[in-house]
Amino acid sequence: MKDTITIRLPEKLQKELNTVVKTEKTSKSEIIRDAIARYVAVKRFQQLRKKVLPFAEAEGLITDEDIFKAIS
Repeated sequence: MKDTITIRLPEKLQKELNTVVKTEKTSKSEIIRDAIARYVAVKRFQQLRKKVLPFAEAEGLITDEDIFKAIS
């Protein structure tokens, strides 16, 4: 199912969006869909990270280097 969403943009952001549309030869809808998908993915990652972090810390996995060493 497709929904139509109306959003209000400040004039400056609207001009920047129009510039990107022309430069990338794409549509406003495509750029906004991509931005929302990325936002949702980041939020999902943050939620998962928050759930996993206590287990990782208990195993001594604090930094990216710790994780890399553990899986290498």
